[in-house]
Amino acid sequence: MAMEHVLACASSLLPCHKAFEAPLLSSWLSVKGGLKMFIIEDKGGAIAIMLASLLFLGTWPAVLTLLERRGRLPQHTYLDYSITNFLAAILIAFMFGQLGESKHDMPNFITQLSQSELVVKDNWPSVLFAMAGGVVLSVGNLSTQYAWAYVGLSVTEVISSSMVVVIGTTLNYFLDNRINRAEILFPGVACFLVAVILGSAVHASNAADNEEKLNGTNNSYKLGTSESVEPNKESLNKDAPKDLENGDSATKNPTKAEAGTAEYLIELEERRSIKVFGSSTFIGLGIVFFSGVCFSLFSPAFNLATNDQWHTLKDGVPHLVVYTAFFYFSLSCFVVGIGLNILFLYRPMAGVPKSSFKAYLKDWNGRQWALLAGFLCGFGNGFQFMGGQAAGYAAADAVQALPLVSTFWGILLFGEYRKSSRKTYILLGFMLFMFVVAVAVLMASSGHRSTK
Repeated sequence: MAMEHVLACASSLLPCHKAFEAPLLSSWLSVKGGLKMFIIEDKGGAIAIMLASLLFLGTWPAVLTLLERRGRLPQHTYLDYSITNFLAAILIAFMFGQLGESKHDMPNFITQLSQSELVVKDNWPSVLFAMAGGVVLSVGNLSTQYAWAYVGLSVTEVISSSMVVVIGTTLNYFLDNRINRAEILFPGVACFLVAVILGSAVHASNAADNEEKLNGTNNSYKLGTSESVEPNKESLNKDAPKDLENGDSATKNPTKAEAGTAEYLIELEERRSIKVFGSSTFIGLGIVFFSGVCFSLFSPAFNLATNDQWHTLKDGVPHLVVYTAFFYFSLSCFVVGIGLNILFLYRPMAGVPKSSFKAYLKDWNGRQWALLAGFLCGFGNGFQFMGGQAAGYAAADAVQALPLVSTFWGILLFGEYRKSSRKTYILLGFMLFMFVVAVAVLMASSGHRSTK
């Protein structure tokens, strides 16, 4: 549905010049003398498209987490995700980057892509910056796929996203020549830093709650034995109706443990593809902080690709438009994601079973959700960059409010923090409160980048 909505919105922009005279569209586009490339030039339009980015970027992790909890191998999921993530970049480039006539200082997507002498010879520093951003994003996304299993969706998103704001926003502020208001921006960054600390505390408290539940259970289930409260995956009736959350047959598993109980935690561990019981908390947090560092670098790299603050281009060479840069960004993200996950098929990590490319091709269980996640992430990243090009990439990092959306899905779909202690609930409340304040302050720091 999200994809259809975006395509419908895009198609409404194409037919005629009069469409741009509508009040809503006039706030998004500056049209002088006819149809021109879709470039957001005002603060209101930037905030609107960043809110759409927030929704998409906060939802796709929940979709991948859903599949991992149903037992689908992360390598299979990420291969599907990588395909549509790259496809989203191509659709954005053709939907928005091809509008209007190409000009020397702002060539459209196809024109700039086809100018091989510029791309290969003169524009290669910008292309390399864009592709470097795609590499670190792909590695970061791959890392979080495992981190979700260790520390949960909510805490993973809060810590990694807050690190993006603390590190990435600071870098973007200076790269953008301080177009964002520092007296507002950096208090928002400080709030995100507090959210990181609270996120770690929430995880520690919730882990202690889970350990207490497991120690107090009378369930004789032992991990790795056949005395499981869940049937083996091979015994599931694949023709029976599936539960969206756990993927199990309703007829084969008529009794389901209540979320938040020890039995629920044990059943979840049996179903999921990444086994984490008995693992050190520091392993999960280490993966989260590593992914946070990766996420902190992709936006500054993209910023350099489109605005050339380090003056790596020769005089007269046009900067990469945001759509061309996003294409190269997503291309490298696609290559790294495909390459690493094919390797992980045969050399898996974190207790994930070994697989093969042939097995991946035959695995259609949940594939539609993985493909949807790729579209959501691709359009979310594209909209973030479109908004950042207008209002400053430092302010665009406000889309890192995605943990608010992810936490909502984590609680609604996965029962995270169900039956936790009062201490955990208090810490969770403070964490979300600080996060909301930080996002509001960061959004208020939006500036304006002139496209003249």
